[in-house]
Amino acid sequence: MAEMEPQRSCNKASFSGSGLGFHYVTRRKQVDSNRRRGGRGEHQLARELSIPHLIAIGVGATIGAGVYVLVGTVAREHSGPALTISFLIAGIAAALSALCYAELASRCPSAGSAYHYTYICIGEGVAWLIGWALVLEYTIGGSAVARGVSPNLALFFGGPDSLPSFLARVHIPGLGIVVDPCAAILVLMVTGLLCLGIKESSFIQATVTTANVIVMLFVIIAGGYLGFQTGWIGYTVSKGYFPYGVNGMLAGSATLFFAYIGFDAVASTAEEVKNPQVDLPWGIGLGLSMCCFLYMLVSVVIVGLVPYFAMDPDTPISTAFTQNGMQWAVYVVSTGAILALCSSLIGSILPQPRILMAMARDGLLPPLFADVNRNTQVPVKSTLLTGISAAALAFFMDVAELANMVSVGTLLAFTAVAISILILRYVPPDEVPIPSSLRESIESASLHSSSGDKNEGYSGNLVGTNNQNSQDGMACNNDAETACDPLIVKEKFTDDMNEKERRKKAARSIAIVCFGVLALTSSASSASLPFT
Repeated sequence: MAEMEPQRSCNKASFSGSGLGFHYVTRRKQVDSNRRRGGRGEHQLARELSIPHLIAIGVGATIGAGVYVLVGTVAREHSGPALTISFLIAGIAAALSALCYAELASRCPSAGSAYHYTYICIGEGVAWLIGWALVLEYTIGGSAVARGVSPNLALFFGGPDSLPSFLARVHIPGLGIVVDPCAAILVLMVTGLLCLGIKESSFIQATVTTANVIVMLFVIIAGGYLGFQTGWIGYTVSKGYFPYGVNGMLAGSATLFFAYIGFDAVASTAEEVKNPQVDLPWGIGLGLSMCCFLYMLVSVVIVGLVPYFAMDPDTPISTAFTQNGMQWAVYVVSTGAILALCSSLIGSILPQPRILMAMARDGLLPPLFADVNRNTQVPVKSTLLTGISAAALAFFMDVAELANMVSVGTLLAFTAVAISILILRYVPPDEVPIPSSLRESIESASLHSSSGDKNEGYSGNLVGTNNQNSQDGMACNNDAETACDPLIVKEKFTDDMNEKERRKKAARSIAIVCFGVLALTSSASSASLPFT
């Protein structure tokens, strides 16, 4: 087989295309082109994460304080008592995206998440767009989460305006700006924690996430006890289980889908996982399953305690316990909300420097962002820059309006990942190598194949199957009397032509599916349709 292209410098990737203009935008890089196999130690991330760490990161980044609010909002406006089914449908939809991330993360285990996968399968132009969409998502999302801490923390000091002066929000007259020192301090604290090392930050993430899960279990157990005492009055409403119909339940699922966003943070830590081919799929899958299970149990309990039309849209869980004579439970629920916010903030800031590091390795950002600290083995400079930016945004700006842009970036990334899966399966790039960790097992398996197999020795290092140079170089690797027979060479040429035709048809089919889905979703979102 022809030799693979040598490894280039750390901030330049090996590409399957070259040139200017359109080819420059659509060129694709190799799977391992930005993963260091030795060389300078400053570009090595610490491999410290295992399945429990990944579950903690995924659950912590997914279960934010939104669950303490979405339960009431979606039940009142969309689903009613069918809120549990809405959570289930949203969880199934999120699982489909999670499976795409799991497959790509195990086959292309490198930092960068959706940006990295898009660069390998689609091209540099789309990858550049996805990378900045992810940075926007995590920065604005983290800032919005941080600004949500102050109102919840104030409850422990006696009321909304009872925070200490150095933490309280201050309105600047003339500018119309409300600064939030508490949010900025919290972001800086999380940034400092992430600079200590992935092992230390994942341990804190696991601790905070465990405490949050304990609070949710309290809500489930205590709420279930109250439900049996009161007779689950929320399920006895006159309008039945589907007061808004099936369309309302599905509309609630569309809203609740964003409660599952966060599992993609696990994929961004691929270079820091001990055994990425095994641990990443398990970590993503188990984390999302746990979130779906907790969401459904909480919704079953809360919807049964209070009729959906009587829920408080801002504090549905606290209000449900208060109306049933458990006023002290408000402090427990508020503690859970704060813990969920802190855990979600860690999950929002953690992926940002790794995405910037991946972009810098590919030459799309200055090399400064690719530096990895020798002692902590994390990209400290990138972490500090992203942390300071998020802290400034949380301090000065009300990010409620900008937060709507987060969903746009998330859907764009999920769409790119789904398309990347189709390309990698049916139209794989010609010069994308199989990850080095899988080569030994593939080579050992090929030794057991029969000597008369036409495809023997063709597993090689490439995912693609129409590399003509590689095939010509292997034509005589088998027995000299058979491998160089003109009939076999002609048959291999015919197979090569068939493979090229198959790839063209697959590419056209993928394009038609993508445009068809785009047209269908655009039509479904039109106000002229009766079911919207």
